[in-house]
Amino acid sequence: MRASRISTEIVAAARELLRGQGPRPGGRGPGRRGKRGRPSAEVVLPPVIALLVLVFVLMLPGQSDDRALPRGPAAPSGPAASGGHRHGAPAPRILPRSAWLTPGDERHAREAGQDRKQGETKPPPKYDDKVVAMFVHHTDSPNGYDCAETPGIIRRISADQTAGRHWDDIGYNFLVDRCGTIYEGRAGGSDRAVTGAHTQGFNHRTVGVAAIGTFTQGAEVPEAMTEAIARLAAWKLGLTGMDPRADVRLVSSNGKSRFKKGETAELPVIAGHDDGYRTDCPGAALKAHLPLIRERAAQLQGRTA
Repeated sequence: MRASRISTEIVAAARELLRGQGPRPGGRGPGRRGKRGRPSAEVVLPPVIALLVLVFVLMLPGQSDDRALPRGPAAPSGPAASGGHRHGAPAPRILPRSAWLTPGDERHAREAGQDRKQGETKPPPKYDDKVVAMFVHHTDSPNGYDCAETPGIIRRISADQTAGRHWDDIGYNFLVDRCGTIYEGRAGGSDRAVTGAHTQGFNHRTVGVAAIGTFTQGAEVPEAMTEAIARLAAWKLGLTGMDPRADVRLVSSNGKSRFKKGETAELPVIAGHDDGYRTDCPGAALKAHLPLIRERAAQLQGRTA
């Protein structure tokens, strides 16, 4: 029986109860009988139940007889959230660090420099308040790999940057292989604004994504790779409402970049490594795909103009 059809007698009895005129203690009330002498469902209930009925009735949405509609899907939260901004995008599938680290590697990857000083402990990941730009890189490694080899490739990159260059962790926040698989790089949480080590002078408020391979002039850039980068950009930049096609003002923190320390640079929201630093990275072939990546990321965010 629908809640909106609860008998008026029950409601009245409950209201009388609240006025102190409810049924006598221990009594059942008069009760009504149907045509065949059977007790009707419309009876005066015991005080406690009557009170609960009244509360329930008063909460009903008017006199509508419509059936309750099913609830829609819950609003996204965590990595999939758009940060409350209008133009957001769902998080792509990102494989965690454990997909490429082998047992014992996590400590090594986070504690570079132990070859210089035994037992030296490095600080935990550092964070910025938000991410407003993305720098695209290539790893300058061979292109003809099988995607099953990607974890090993990332381990070698990590070893070069930590043990070889004495960095505290792999510099890139994310890495993408030729099959379009996205891997979490630097530790700290893929959904957080982790300060990377990928673009000298512009590591703050940015995210660094590395395309695994070498993409100089004439190299083939896999479509699966550019699509994955666009999806990553649409989600990560959407968390702060950034338009992937726009420009952003960033302050250089290092004079070895293309800009003096403290100088404000206006750069693309999705930029190549060479936009902020004197380098050939991400390679001419991949750099030529950045306009398409920007447009695709904007499309994924639902931007039409």
